[in-house]
Amino acid sequence: MSYSQFSLETIETTFGITIQESVGIFADIPSLEYSSFLAQTLKKYIPLALAIGTEKSRSELILTPILFELKEQFQNKISLFSGREFNVSPEKGLTGFCDYLISKSPEQIIIKAPVVTLVEAKNDNIQSGLGQCIAEMIAAQLFNQQKGNEIETIYGTVTTGTNWKFMRLTGQIIEIDLNEYFLSDVGNILGILSSFIKL
Repeated sequence: MSYSQFSLETIETTFGITIQESVGIFADIPSLEYSSFLAQTLKKYIPLALAIGTEKSRSELILTPILFELKEQFQNKISLFSGREFNVSPEKGLTGFCDYLISKSPEQIIIKAPVVTLVEAKNDNIQSGLGQCIAEMIAAQLFNQQKGNEIETIYGTVTTGTNWKFMRLTGQIIEIDLNEYFLSDVGNILGILSSFIKL
């Protein structure tokens, strides 16, 4: 089994996780000011990403610039990994590749604890990525425990690039924000992502 094979149902039965749905968990987080470079990049590449219409184009042309901006905001005190293998517990099916992974460690060559945020890209169906992202969040929680660098909460997001849905894992409880957040307010998205890191 790998991350991509998990559904919400199998997450609950396999890991004994309780899934809670709430409205607006992250709605009051303030927006973050961002660079003119990001604004110009998105203005230039969003139409191209949407015209190509693939998961890969959305990842490369929308998500990567946003997450790079986040890394810059934290003055490279965090690490960002894209498309890296993250095999934490093969016996539990927690293996495979993560679209994006953010760690509070500045080390960029090796994934080091604590891993704090997982970002899963989908072409058009956010719902289909929830189980996969939650499995990656559980893996991050276990990884941090194994490395002796636990943090209280792991965050995750599933995004099409234009629409974003956020979640958090604390102990055995996953909270899914039923709100979707939109690329038209990229400062809001960056504010939420930044709040997950809090150095």
